[in-house]
Amino acid sequence: MKFNFFLKTLIVGISIVLFASCDRDFNEIGAGIVGDEHYGMNEATYDVSAYNQSLGPVQSNNLPVNQFGYYNNPIFGKTKASFLTQVELASVNPTFYGDPNETDVNDPDYIKVDSVYLYVPYFSKLKSTDDNSDSTYELDSIQGSNQIKVGIYESTTVLESLDASTGYQQTQKYYSNKTIDYNTSYGSNGGRLNNDDKNIFDQTIPNDNSQNDKFVFSEKQIKLYKDAAHTTVAERKAPGIFLNLDTDFFKNKIIKAPTGKLYNNNVFKNYFRGIYFKVDASSISPNQGALAMMNFGRGIITMVYHEKTSSTNVTIIRKTLNLNLSGNTVNVLENENLYPGYTAPNAVAGDPNLYLKGGDGSMAIIDLFNKTDLIGYDANGNLVNTPNGVSDELDNLRNPADGKTILINEANLTFHVNTNLLGSAAPEPNRVYLYDLNNKRPLVDYYLDGTTSSNTKYNKFIHDGILRKSDGNIVAQSNGDRGTTYKIKLTNHIRTLISKKDSTNVRLGLVVTESIGAVNNYYLSSPFTTGTGSSAVLTKYMPMASFINPLGTILYGSNIPVTDPNYDKRIKFQIYYTKPD
Repeated sequence: MKFNFFLKTLIVGISIVLFASCDRDFNEIGAGIVGDEHYGMNEATYDVSAYNQSLGPVQSNNLPVNQFGYYNNPIFGKTKASFLTQVELASVNPTFYGDPNETDVNDPDYIKVDSVYLYVPYFSKLKSTDDNSDSTYELDSIQGSNQIKVGIYESTTVLESLDASTGYQQTQKYYSNKTIDYNTSYGSNGGRLNNDDKNIFDQTIPNDNSQNDKFVFSEKQIKLYKDAAHTTVAERKAPGIFLNLDTDFFKNKIIKAPTGKLYNNNVFKNYFRGIYFKVDASSISPNQGALAMMNFGRGIITMVYHEKTSSTNVTIIRKTLNLNLSGNTVNVLENENLYPGYTAPNAVAGDPNLYLKGGDGSMAIIDLFNKTDLIGYDANGNLVNTPNGVSDELDNLRNPADGKTILINEANLTFHVNTNLLGSAAPEPNRVYLYDLNNKRPLVDYYLDGTTSSNTKYNKFIHDGILRKSDGNIVAQSNGDRGTTYKIKLTNHIRTLISKKDSTNVRLGLVVTESIGAVNNYYLSSPFTTGTGSSAVLTKYMPMASFINPLGTILYGSNIPVTDPNYDKRIKFQIYYTKPD
């Protein structure tokens, strides 16, 4: 099992060559060669300050992909990721041709619910199919392989679409620490609907509990059989969550629903408020489980039942009713974070290590250029010994002493992974994302980079931020590779700062990302302020793509003593430039 969300990060042969070649050969019009060979260029290294920022609970409703499971990251601690979703009738206002209250199984009016099952496919890749139509799959977006405990419950929480506190003018926000109300009073298994203790791949195995207390993310193909002896396959499904649910509950909830409750989905969602996927550690694996990225929107609950053909035809036939996992959703996270060395971020001097963690984790706050501000320039470009709110380093770039404006060929930030602290057991994020924290948007380099890849995770690969090995090649995590650096090119951002002297040297944010193409923001439950006085900025949001990535990494920061053997691995802010003769 591998943890490469949505698409495999394996970039083989020609793909790696293509990426590396494009990166080195790419030319920015009017700017000279951009790449790792900086022939004939001058190089300057400038100061940068970076420190940690904890995020706390984050808005987690209606995400495109959700975390699900229990995982103990060796660096960042334990996470239990549960999920709440509304359900909708695939076909509203169904008609049942029988008496829901009839108890005589021999009476034609008796409606028998044969089975109810829940299915949500995993992200997976089909590898092969044999002559018997049996297929082999490889799972994607799964971390860990141990057992977890899964409970499916009826939710009693009302998930609103609009926020009543705003007069229903704004969408409702739910956060990752939301307390879920769910019904534990139904049935003989503490309210849990997945009370089947048999193995889903072999129903003859009793007391298996892989559908609840000993759940595993299996790569096996799922087969539905026509007969109790499991000899004739009726349907095959790709690997996914497949759970048998309580038939009595669904007969009571659906077939015996009060008049009008199935009329449309607005009414239905208030009547049947949803399904809660609750995760806990398994007693078999209390310290380490498994965690998956899931698109629950592809999920479905199928109720199979027998009843009369119609109100006038007493012939009994098999029918199905489907419930889609549609509507509002919430991803609920419970964390036990360790964060060694993270307890007291230094916003003034910067931190020696940066802890980037997805979910409701942490990010880094970055200031470019030295903060010293002793000089300034008047409207005519004359030096005055008066602070002007601009870093002296940036002032000198804007106003070169010889009067010759430099041409910025490339500017980049390089982050080194602290492999000593991260170790080899913690999975590494595939990519990091640098953005304008003040204005909650990508840098100009992001917008100007139109490069694409067959694997969308590597789009905008000139702007970069991709995990790389010491030789500069992209990490193929499926091969067990470990990364050492992330480099981000911000050439056009620096050009703008220098050429437009009224441009603000904005504070930057650095996070892990699940999708470089998703740059929309989600609210923080507890906004934070960076800077002081006139430079103070209130941050209310974080990039949504960081929340849906549960991974983390540790990078060397900016505040590393010169005597430290890892001093050269501190954040590097480099500018390559040429000057006119």
